[in-house]
Amino acid sequence: MKVLFVCNNVYHKGNGQSVAVKASMAALREHGVDVRLMSIANPDPNGPQPEYPLEHWKFPIFEPIIYANGLAYAKIDKKKIREAVEWADIVHIQEGLFLQGAALNEARRQGKTLTATYHVFAQNFNANLGFSKNSPINWPMMYLWRRFVFDPCTDIQCPTPAVRDQLKKEGYKSRLHVISNGIAIPAEPVKATPVSAEGTIDLLCVGRLSKEKSQDTLLKAMRYSRYADRIHLIFAGRGTKEKKYRKMADRLLQEGILKTPPTFGFYTHDQLNELAHTSYLYIHCAWVEVEGLSCLEAVREGAVPVIAQGDMIGTSVFALCPESLYPVYDSKALAERIDWWIEHPEKRNEMAQRYADSARNYDINKSAEALVAMFEHALGSKAK
Repeated sequence: MKVLFVCNNVYHKGNGQSVAVKASMAALREHGVDVRLMSIANPDPNGPQPEYPLEHWKFPIFEPIIYANGLAYAKIDKKKIREAVEWADIVHIQEGLFLQGAALNEARRQGKTLTATYHVFAQNFNANLGFSKNSPINWPMMYLWRRFVFDPCTDIQCPTPAVRDQLKKEGYKSRLHVISNGIAIPAEPVKATPVSAEGTIDLLCVGRLSKEKSQDTLLKAMRYSRYADRIHLIFAGRGTKEKKYRKMADRLLQEGILKTPPTFGFYTHDQLNELAHTSYLYIHCAWVEVEGLSCLEAVREGAVPVIAQGDMIGTSVFALCPESLYPVYDSKALAERIDWWIEHPEKRNEMAQRYADSARNYDINKSAEALVAMFEHALGSKAK
């Protein structure tokens, strides 16, 4: 089975989708699938390269914002697309953008099987350009994606039930498969570390500092928390909102609400694992999220999460109890959840192990097996 992954950008750091794509490809290869990639060439000449490299196309006006958010878009190369599609049995698209449209048209011309993974909602894409959750541009974009890119696909991987439900609501006719992107799971179960609620309390928040990640909800929550003077906020990520969030943090310090300056930084994978292992809580504030692998990776390390809940947030599927959820945007409710966990340290440490164990359900090897079955089904139905 030869599967061509079509993704604009896989090599820009700070992009969760690119991490998921690379991990899925590696897992599929471990399961005997011949996988190749068509994407923008890796800017690091010493790093791995796609089998079908494309040039970087710079989006007019918005390019600085797009690139700052860890994204980039490929220039259409019809010759390269034709060559890549000719090689494949299955063309597996990762987005609903111009590159995928061109690859899809060529695949249909050649009679190739088409499948997809749904990685982002239109709101994810448009938030990076400065548009709001309820912008009138969102619905037309979702319609165009469905009509011209995803509808021709026989099967679509939905990383969470929230994605499947949204696509059904949007009228998608393809077969929808709930298959997590998955994460690496160690052979031996992780032993969660008991964390004290005495002294300084570390709260970890991982993700690009961007509009749709909504980390300002956590900063605003400090005004309502009874324990803000003992809380140390750790923001692991970079992004266009960093300057704004630093100013918000400085005001909280000047007003005496926070006593410990929040930490802003970019960490290696191992460093993030250690932070997740030792932080009291993991806070996930995004108002639109297909899956949220950074949250799942923190849970794997025994972090107890508090996750925003809303109609376009797939991440909330990882919550094991009501105290790990709060209504999206509601900073007061978030503060109440944080305070509850601080006041119940024994419950926090009990749940830490339950969360670490729950992550084993999202083993990327299981995801690869489910994807292989999806591909075989797609090929079989195409042959009929």
